[in-house]
Amino acid sequence: MNTVAYSLTDSATMLRRSLRRMQRYPSMTVMLIGMPVLFLLLFVYVFGGTLGNGIAGGEGGRAAYVDYVTPGIILMAMGTAAQGTAVSVARDMTEGIIDRFRTMAIWRPSVLTGHVIGSVVQAVIGIVVVVGVALAIGFRPDASPIEWLAAIGLLIGFALALTWLTVGLGLAAKTVESASNSPMFLMLLPFFGSGFVPTDTMPTALRWFAEYQPFTPLTETLRGLLLGAPIGDSGAQAVGWCVGITIFGYLWSKYRFNHATSR
Repeated sequence: MNTVAYSLTDSATMLRRSLRRMQRYPSMTVMLIGMPVLFLLLFVYVFGGTLGNGIAGGEGGRAAYVDYVTPGIILMAMGTAAQGTAVSVARDMTEGIIDRFRTMAIWRPSVLTGHVIGSVVQAVIGIVVVVGVALAIGFRPDASPIEWLAAIGLLIGFALALTWLTVGLGLAAKTVESASNSPMFLMLLPFFGSGFVPTDTMPTALRWFAEYQPFTPLTETLRGLLLGAPIGDSGAQAVGWCVGITIFGYLWSKYRFNHATSR
């Protein structure tokens, strides 16, 4: 068996390990998927009437707001799924299993690859649940098949980027508890972007931050693909953020993993 075959086999084994961990700890999976759904219902049914009128010039109401907010909630779901990756990686580092893996004849990067692919699978499940709930309460995308494919590609690319970043956070964390807290900013950033309200309604300093953080161009691009809103240069910015975060997260994770010892 050649090196490529070994790497694929070992990565598949680690992916199965990651998926089985999801089955054995269903409470975390339910929490990571359920939290974005709760935010969706909260903002649509509690704040949607008022915020929807503001977005649609006083006439849109809740029906307009569910279309506006759903792309932001989808990206939030990806952030919460990535949070679980940091916890899983930190748990491996604190339980000593990494030292055991290093004594075995396996492809070393497969340990991280299993976490990454498993997290992407969890993110996809979260996205499907959020979109399903959104459709049930009035979300009405009008994307063409090509636009749906582009949106799916964008979401998978962003899921990979966030996952590699949170793998690094998990490797850097001293404890499992700190690993669960370090990715919390990924859940907060959508609030400080265009996920819930337009950035031009914000104070100047906050508007500047909102327009130059990664979640805003990703939200605008996803909103444009699904709902036909103008995308402008948001698409190029979104792809750039995905590529940049992925490269940084991968290199950081690789460095931390190669130099880390179990804690």
